[in-house]
Amino acid sequence: MDSKLLELLVCPVTKGPLTYDRDRQELVSRSARLAYPVRDGIPVMLENEARTLTDEELGL
Repeated sequence: MDSKLLELLVCPVTKGPLTYDRDRQELVSRSARLAYPVRDGIPVMLENEARTLTDEELGL
């Protein structure tokens, strides 16, 4: 994931920051509790494509 692109992208739900999870190939929005997939290097920023994060994954 390009670091400059990551700086520009925000969560489409909360407009908050995203972090990149390299192992899972996902962009994580802690505020929305969603993980957006990155497929072939392209972030899929659709809420219906996102995976809901568990409390455990968020460290709660």
